[in-house]
Amino acid sequence: MAKFVYEAMNQTGQEVKDEIEAQSTEDALAKIRSLGYYPTKLRQKGGRKRVKGEGESAGPAARKSKSVGGIGRIRVKEITQFTRQLSTLQDAGLPILRSLRILEQQQKPGMLRMVLRNVADDIEGGATLSEAMAGQPKAFDRLYCNMVAAGETGGVLDTILQRLADFMERAQRLKRKVVGAMIYPIVVIAFAVGIVAGIMIVVVPKFAEIFADFGTNLPGVTQFLINVSNWFVHGRPPGWVVVFLSPVAIFGLLKLVRLSEAGRYAVDWVKLRVPILGTILGKSSIARFTRTLGTLLAAGVPILEAINITRETAGNEVFSRALGEVHDEIREGESFANPLRAARICDSIVINMIDVGEETGDLDKMLMKIADNYDEEVETLVDGLVSLLEPVMIVVLGAIVGFIVVALFLPLVTLINAVSGGSQGG
Repeated sequence: MAKFVYEAMNQTGQEVKDEIEAQSTEDALAKIRSLGYYPTKLRQKGGRKRVKGEGESAGPAARKSKSVGGIGRIRVKEITQFTRQLSTLQDAGLPILRSLRILEQQQKPGMLRMVLRNVADDIEGGATLSEAMAGQPKAFDRLYCNMVAAGETGGVLDTILQRLADFMERAQRLKRKVVGAMIYPIVVIAFAVGIVAGIMIVVVPKFAEIFADFGTNLPGVTQFLINVSNWFVHGRPPGWVVVFLSPVAIFGLLKLVRLSEAGRYAVDWVKLRVPILGTILGKSSIARFTRTLGTLLAAGVPILEAINITRETAGNEVFSRALGEVHDEIREGESFANPLRAARICDSIVINMIDVGEETGDLDKMLMKIADNYDEEVETLVDGLVSLLEPVMIVVLGAIVGFIVVALFLPLVTLINAVSGGSQGG
């Protein structure tokens, strides 16, 4: 076995320098941690290999990490499954490098398999797990890497991975709930627009020809319907092109606006003030940032760093800016609740629960309770929105179809009355 020279901190914060025999750098780190020490430096005696401790910045191995490129992406579901499997292997006591190699072999050929291979290679080269994962941003974001780093520092990596998997599953479940609820109305609206467009392009022009042959004066609603039909067919550009390309154009415009920070803030501010939908998005954002922050604090991440990470993963620029202001106020010595109250992005119940959490020292638990409550509220609101949309769509579609029928049959009634009057007079 090789000899390693290490520097570490003991539980009282004193520096310890000593030597240890181990088969590899990973084995040496594990032995140092088992002594209750926090390793800061490690090098093989007589060799050039040097490993940075968990408290230092990423070493050369991490900086030279091979990042997976390409245009593909790794699904959150795959990362969640990998996280839970890695947690199970760590709980069973397997070395981290062996665990990664096992999970790499289990993966189907693809980006995740390449990512795990690179992570394992970096660890074999002397990097910590968090450093190696930080070199693969397509798979592991800053939240993930900081949680893993906290787990390594506290020696509770298996527990942290379990929390990460739970966090990701809850976030995905809520996202699927919202997206799934929107699919039904979007499909119905798309079919309705297609049917109405078909009527305007095919049916209404036939009636227009019949009315023109009779040479009768058309009611205002009928003339309006024919004008709309003419715009659909003969407009420059045709109306049907405008109708079907408008959603794409609006989506592209929003993407363009969101490229700037001011644009993102404006779009998110407007979305939060849309009736019903804004309430859902606001509560969803509160659930997201409280769960993220609570998970980080429970993992032992310092509050300022935890707020910075939460701000980057908030998913809403309004909440992101507010959390930035909260971060600056806390750094100046203020509590968490007061600047959050001044930002006016959360309900008073959220502020009061956070205030109580700070007073009792259970801020992480209180944040998780807030997230659980708001997740339930979002699910209830989504179900209510879907229930509300169904009758609204039926009424709107009925009104559109009714207008078309009335507009087309009013001239026919006039013609029938004229013909009947003429036959009786004869």
